[in-house]
Amino acid sequence: MRLSYCQDTTPADWLVGSDTPAEQLITFGPSGFEAFARLRFIPDPTRPGQQEADADVPDDHPTDIAQTRRALRLLAPFTSTPDECYFCLWEGYSDAPLPPEVQHGRLVELPHRRYALLRGSLADIDAWEADLGGGQNIAPPAFVWPADHSWCFASDVDPHWAGIGAERAAVDALVGDPRLDVVPARPADPQPWYR
Repeated sequence: MRLSYCQDTTPADWLVGSDTPAEQLITFGPSGFEAFARLRFIPDPTRPGQQEADADVPDDHPTDIAQTRRALRLLAPFTSTPDECYFCLWEGYSDAPLPPEVQHGRLVELPHRRYALLRGSLADIDAWEADLGGGQNIAPPAFVWPADHSWCFASDVDPHWAGIGAERAAVDALVGDPRLDVVPARPADPQPWYR
């Protein structure tokens, strides 16, 4: 396994100690970044009460983890520590269960969520499914950030998108990539949700 579980969760203290409102924290990461965006894994709802299963998504649409990988590669030049990054895995994912020693170890605790903390290089996102899902398609990391805290990627279990906080140039790079569906966002504003 390229990624390693961390017994020491202090690298996540900047999340745990953040005064960002809970829902905003788990969907966008901590406040204070110059710019924010949403990576839409599927398009936003087009009508009130729309179910996620009713979204118009083509058969060849990239998986959430494939889109996450692309976004993280675009964020790589915007950190001085791409070889020292942290990844959070939500304890509730049935497709990537935590090993018993991790379940009973120290977890990162945020309001209504608990996560295992992993450490590795940003390039280790390429082995996410192999390392944690037995080679099967699994959900993206709940959080990814470099040690220098230059950006934060947050992918909560509930929304159909991931939130990203970073410097404006990084967000512009994401928005400008034609292979991703990324839109600027204001984390304090209401965000689109499927029912």
